[in-house]
Amino acid sequence: MLKTVEKSLQRATPESQGIASGAILQFVEAVENQIHEFHSFMLLRHGKVVAEGWWSPYERDNPHVLFSLSKSFTSSAVGLAVAEGHFSLDDLALSFFPDDAPAEVSDYLKAMRVRHLLAMCTGHDTDTMPNIVQQPDGNWIRGFFQVLVVHEPGTHFLYNTGATYILSAIVQKTTGQKLVDYLQPRLFEPLGIENPTWEESPQRINTGGFGLNIRTEDIARFGQLYLQKGMWEGQRILSEAWVEEATAFHISNGDDPKNDWAQGYGYQFWRCKNNAYRGDGAFGQYCIVMPEQDAVLAITSGLGDMQAPLNLVWDILLPAMQKNGLPDDAVAQDRLNEKLSALSLRPVQGKKSSPTVDKVSGRTYKIEANDLKIERIGFNFADTGCTVSIKSRFGEEIIPCGYGVWQEGQTRLFNDDWVFEPARTLSSSAWTVEITFMMIVRLFETPFFYTLACHFVDDRLTVEARTNVSFMPIETLVLKGQRV
Repeated sequence: MLKTVEKSLQRATPESQGIASGAILQFVEAVENQIHEFHSFMLLRHGKVVAEGWWSPYERDNPHVLFSLSKSFTSSAVGLAVAEGHFSLDDLALSFFPDDAPAEVSDYLKAMRVRHLLAMCTGHDTDTMPNIVQQPDGNWIRGFFQVLVVHEPGTHFLYNTGATYILSAIVQKTTGQKLVDYLQPRLFEPLGIENPTWEESPQRINTGGFGLNIRTEDIARFGQLYLQKGMWEGQRILSEAWVEEATAFHISNGDDPKNDWAQGYGYQFWRCKNNAYRGDGAFGQYCIVMPEQDAVLAITSGLGDMQAPLNLVWDILLPAMQKNGLPDDAVAQDRLNEKLSALSLRPVQGKKSSPTVDKVSGRTYKIEANDLKIERIGFNFADTGCTVSIKSRFGEEIIPCGYGVWQEGQTRLFNDDWVFEPARTLSSSAWTVEITFMMIVRLFETPFFYTLACHFVDDRLTVEARTNVSFMPIETLVLKGQRV
């Protein structure tokens, strides 16, 4: 029986593990100057945490959605299930779901195997996920197999989140457990990963390719497990053979030497420059493993250019990692610690009140038809903050906003149609000019935040809403309303 790890990872000074505090400080300052929207990072060297930081209002104990970094955990579940004899990598994908096969099964679809799902070489020419989520009956498995397979499996790389969903479905079909439950005693508990949650499809199958929520330190533990070739505090969690195979080069995905998305692909792991590998997720969720440097870097963020942080890692951190320990440098360590203890993303800057407050507080505005399906918005201003009441397709909800501080709440406004749980929020607000009330709503367990500029003119309300990152081209959504 695997034992559960409860204590935190060991901490050590950077110099004791062969990296200068000044280099880490340079990395953090470059992040703030060039990238701006980091939420957290944790750097491990020789198995010990040498630097860590959270940009307020993001905190150590908050889980963060991983998006496609979830795929590497799904891969691990496959490795465990194969080791337990539930299925093999050479089993045919369709053999698990014969009732979901299309009316005509092509030779290429017949040839698709588990290993092709793992290596993103199913033979598809387009990501299957859009077709999957559009199934009117909610049968995502059938939606995957409906998409035409145009290449011989194993010959063509295409990043395909639907393939990872099918891996999750195979694990559930063969073990009788959802992915998150199957991994609980085998991976999460031994590593000390507490309270992981994973989104589900309408079929009650964990989404696999996205949707896992854990903490930054949990990401770091997972990377360290792989760095240690499947061993954790004397326990064998994953076989060394699986770790080697999962992180090896299986298929080419490009030939650009400067692009970390063109260094080859493993089993739900990306190969990197400098002989490193990683799991990563949309908008900057990373688990970077650097075997030659015996280092792991975990990052959560909300950014658009995912190559930029990797460039900083290769340019600043990696060259600073020395084979042997360095002389203690108390001054540099103090400067680094001072910086790490003061990391923050500023709330809205402006005034707590405006002459407009008396004219609009307690009033409700009927909103014209819009993509968010918001019907009414009301504002109630008090000395300590504003409460914004919103009626939408999800019903009535209230978002509290502090003046110049972050205030916790929740909302379902920005959910996908099939996601029903509200997102936790931290919101701040201020009057930036006399007629404009500015709000920032951070979905703080995700990469997203929304900026809402509310303009009051006579009995009219105009809200300009914009997100920081999106899977679609970012456009400002304009809501128009009339005071009731």
